[in-house]
Amino acid sequence: MPDKKFFENLSGAGKAIGVLTSGGDAQGMNAAVRAVVRMGIYVGAKVYFIYEGYQGMVDGGDNIAEVSWESVSSILQVGGTVIGSARCKDFRTREGRLRAARNLVKCGITNLCVIGGDGSLTGANLFREEWSGLLDELAKNGEIDDEAVKKYAYLNIVGMVGSIDNDFCGTDMTIGTDSALHRIIEVVDAIMTTAQSHQRTFVLEVMGRHCGYLALVSALACGADWVFIPEYPPEQGWEDQMCAKLSENRARKKRLNIIIVAEGAIDCHNKSITSEQIKELVVQRLGYDTRVTILGHVQRGGTPSAFDRILASRMGVEAVLALLEATPKTPACVVSLSGNQSVRLPLMECVQMTQEVQKAMDGRKFLEAVQLRGRSFENNLNTYKLLSTKKSAAELPKTNFNVAVLNVGAPAAGMNAAVRSTVRIGITEGHNMFSVTDGFEGFSKGQIKEITWGDVGGWTGQGGSILGTKRTLPGKYLKKIAEQMRDNNINGLVVIGGFEAYLGLLELCAARETHEEFCIPMVMVPATVSNNVPGSDFSIGADTALNTITDTCDRIKLSASGTKRRVFIIETMGGYCGYLANMGGLASGADAAYIFEERFDIRELQANVEHLTQKMKTGIQRGLVLRNENCSENYTTDFIYQLYSEEGKGVFDCRKNVLGHMQQGGAPSPFDRNFGTKIAAKAVLWLSKKLTESYQRGKIFTNSEDSVCLLGMRRRNLVFQPVGQLKDEADFEHRIPKEQWWLKLRPLMKILAKYKTSYDVSDSGQLEHVHRPRHSDA
Repeated sequence: MPDKKFFENLSGAGKAIGVLTSGGDAQGMNAAVRAVVRMGIYVGAKVYFIYEGYQGMVDGGDNIAEVSWESVSSILQVGGTVIGSARCKDFRTREGRLRAARNLVKCGITNLCVIGGDGSLTGANLFREEWSGLLDELAKNGEIDDEAVKKYAYLNIVGMVGSIDNDFCGTDMTIGTDSALHRIIEVVDAIMTTAQSHQRTFVLEVMGRHCGYLALVSALACGADWVFIPEYPPEQGWEDQMCAKLSENRARKKRLNIIIVAEGAIDCHNKSITSEQIKELVVQRLGYDTRVTILGHVQRGGTPSAFDRILASRMGVEAVLALLEATPKTPACVVSLSGNQSVRLPLMECVQMTQEVQKAMDGRKFLEAVQLRGRSFENNLNTYKLLSTKKSAAELPKTNFNVAVLNVGAPAAGMNAAVRSTVRIGITEGHNMFSVTDGFEGFSKGQIKEITWGDVGGWTGQGGSILGTKRTLPGKYLKKIAEQMRDNNINGLVVIGGFEAYLGLLELCAARETHEEFCIPMVMVPATVSNNVPGSDFSIGADTALNTITDTCDRIKLSASGTKRRVFIIETMGGYCGYLANMGGLASGADAAYIFEERFDIRELQANVEHLTQKMKTGIQRGLVLRNENCSENYTTDFIYQLYSEEGKGVFDCRKNVLGHMQQGGAPSPFDRNFGTKIAAKAVLWLSKKLTESYQRGKIFTNSEDSVCLLGMRRRNLVFQPVGQLKDEADFEHRIPKEQWWLKLRPLMKILAKYKTSYDVSDSGQLEHVHRPRHSDA
């Protein structure tokens, strides 16, 4: 990356930044604290911990302490907040805020980074507005002198939202939400096995007093039979509908029923619906063996997910940049996530929007409340409704179109969720759905059969590919595949897979001239752990692989605690794509990550060894180096291991670990289940439209470029792109996109590992100060 110096006004010299966590704790808060501290020190500012939230600010003394680079070592993987959080009544009074102002002035702190919910951020904004009046009062009382009033004339505030409920308008995700979903899904997966053994009904209560996000997304991710959320109360007579659905499940030999309830669930008259009420209803009406599980604070606990660590690290760095750029006229801002970009939004506008949701719910304007929550919330709800309600044959439209679904390439966690969604939405649309086993090879052999609604029950939580998948391209089987398409009268194709799936669709597209059978609408849904498909920022499976890498790195780092100084060299998957190595490095706090996209030489390897040698002398006794499997032909994992072992003699010893296929396996993460479910649903709806458009004289025919598309996530939108148009964006030799958004995060990883690198301001994603609707399309 070209070396760019900071603009003059972005030096932190002479500035002091205070960081505090307030309100309920959330996993990932420590990653945000670490990023603020290290970025602050990197730009030359002094950074202070403010322990125990606002209470510590009011009490002062040892609660406000300057910190060093090493102070935040080893906190990235720790849940909760190491600097403590407390509800503070004192700060709500002017007298309390006066004491807090005196304590900050004493340390010279005029930049405050607040990590908390909307209450904490509202308090921070009030403090900022009162600041000059508080200083005048302190000077009048003789507690500070006039010079201090001038020197510390204004206070800058930047907020980051730490809340597992994801209840803050203005950001796609709040810190802690993804980790809370991980806890919920772990419990649901465990409960499903015991419930199936006994033919039980389970009622699960999850957090979310005012926001149903956790309940809704976990219901979508586990295929729950019923969900209760405050924004969308059930209709009158829901008791009959729910019991009818549960008994229908039992009649179809389904061995378990899962009902998910948000703790703030209400009916359409704003009366609360409790998990105990639901249990009693099921027992009385149906006589089913029913159990209630209240997840409680388990959802707040445990290790943060890879997503939360990366999100919090990015937000922390962006928060420091925002503080350095702030002027007395800049309104307090909150750092938000929009798609894959960090953006800054006016804090109070976001707080007011968040409060509007509650007002709408109090006024029983539930449709408005759902819309205020944003597009993503609305999409989640609509997808859940489509997938959970099985209509009778009489209610379904009948198109008589035959749509086939297949998996191509290596297995990726979340593929099964995508297949389930494809099948069920297809049936809802009135199509006959067919599954193809073992990719294009299976297609050529006629491994095609009709697949029904019930056949895909319980698929969301299964890892791998139940349909079976192969890397084989269709090129050598074109004639046989065409025959099978003709024999089975296949009118549309949904291909779920990685780079091979993309190449496969290009081949089918090119074969349209010789085989009319391929002149049908086809759509690809990207699914590969490598995240290397052109036209999409994310692929199904990459998040699960990233979490596997992060968990493994955590364990490996722990294995070094208490032993002598040690450096671990870890090889990740990804082919030539460095996504897993780079993002895994950011999420696990690696010292270096070697990737194909950024060339490195022996001088850089030497510099890394020297960096680790210096690090060992500071008392941090372990190092972590990630290497993408194809980053270099000659600098192999063995070579790097041997080099580090030789150069580190007498200072540290070395170990190596090749993670291999465990990155492809395991249960899919909540993100992959949800992303797979929603992206496949959108793909089928597009296919339906294309089928209708290309139906003429009793048959389907289309050979237009836009009838073969890849559905990809671009920034914050799901976009259909003709596969032919994506050729210019692909590096076919190395099977990667020519441009990759995550490369902008390279400097961030290096800065947080204390390398002398530069951080180009535009790379922070701070491109526009705009008012954005909440939540992305996915």
